[in-house]
Amino acid sequence: MAQNTGTQARQAPATASSAAAPAVLRQGRAADRAPAAADKAVAVAGQVTQNNTQPSSGSNESAKQPSDAMAADAAGSRDASSGTNRDKAANHQRQLRLMMRQCDRVLLADYDLLAMEKWPDNARISAARRRRDLWLLAVTVAAVFFVSGVLGLLPAWLGGAGFGVFVTTVLLAVPPVRRVFNPRPSNRELVQQRGQMLRDARRHVAHLEGVDGLAWQCERMAAFNPALASHSFSRLREASKTHTLVQQLTERKYVRLYLFYLVEADKAYQRLQQVFLDSRQEGLDQGLAEGGPVDDGKDSANLTN
Repeated sequence: MAQNTGTQARQAPATASSAAAPAVLRQGRAADRAPAAADKAVAVAGQVTQNNTQPSSGSNESAKQPSDAMAADAAGSRDASSGTNRDKAANHQRQLRLMMRQCDRVLLADYDLLAMEKWPDNARISAARRRRDLWLLAVTVAAVFFVSGVLGLLPAWLGGAGFGVFVTTVLLAVPPVRRVFNPRPSNRELVQQRGQMLRDARRHVAHLEGVDGLAWQCERMAAFNPALASHSFSRLREASKTHTLVQQLTERKYVRLYLFYLVEADKAYQRLQQVFLDSRQEGLDQGLAEGGPVDDGKDSANLTN
C-alpha cells in the first residue's frame, strides 16, 4: 500500500507536468509576436532619430547663414580695398601726368643755341679793339700829314703820301675790302655777333617759358632730381614765376645758368617718364588702371583745384 502510495506520488508530478505542458506552449506562441514589437520599437527609434536630425540640420543652416554673411563681408571688404587701391593708383598716375604736362616743354630746348659755343670771348674782343685803335691811329696820322701838306706846313710830297695813306686806311673800314687783307672780324662785328646770339637765346627762352612759366613749374620734379631745388637756381625760379626771366637774361652767364637748369630738368623728366610708364604698366597688370585715353581736361581741372 505504501508502495502504491509512492507510485501514485511519483505519477502525480508527472501528470502535473504533462498537464502544464500545454499551458507553456500556448504562452510561447503568444511570445512569438515579440518581433512585431521590436519592429515598432525600431520605427519609434527611427522617428526619434529623424526628429533629432531635423534640429541639427536647422542648426547647420543657422550656422551656415553667419558664415555666408562673413563671406559677404569679406568680399565687400576686398572690393572696398580694391577700390581704394584703384583710386590711389589713379591719383598717383594723375599727379605724374600733370607734372609731365607742366614740364614737357623741356624737350623742346635747343641746347646748342643756349650753349652759345660760338660766343666771342674777351680775348678776341680785346684783339679786335687793339686793331681798331691802330686803324684809328693810322687814319689820324695820315689825315694830319694830308692837312699839313695842304696848309704848306709840310712838303707837298708828304701831304700827297698822307692823302694816299688816309684813303687806304679809310677803305679798310669797308668790310669787303678789309677781308681781302685781314679775314678776322672787326670789333664791331664781334659785338654785333654777341648781341645777335643773346637775342636769339632770349627769344628761345621766351618760347620755352610760355605764358605760365617753365622753370618754377619744373621744381615739382625735385623728387626725381634734387638739383632742381638747389639754392643756385632760386633767383631763376623766382624770375620765372613772376614772368621777368627773359628781361633778366642780359648776359651770357645767366643764359648758361638757365641752360644748366634745363639739363637737370631734362634728367628729372626722363626719370619721371620712366616711373610713369612703369607704374602704369604695373597698374594694368594688377587691374588697377584702365588703358583708355587720357582726359587732359579733367587733369587740368584737378590741377586748378
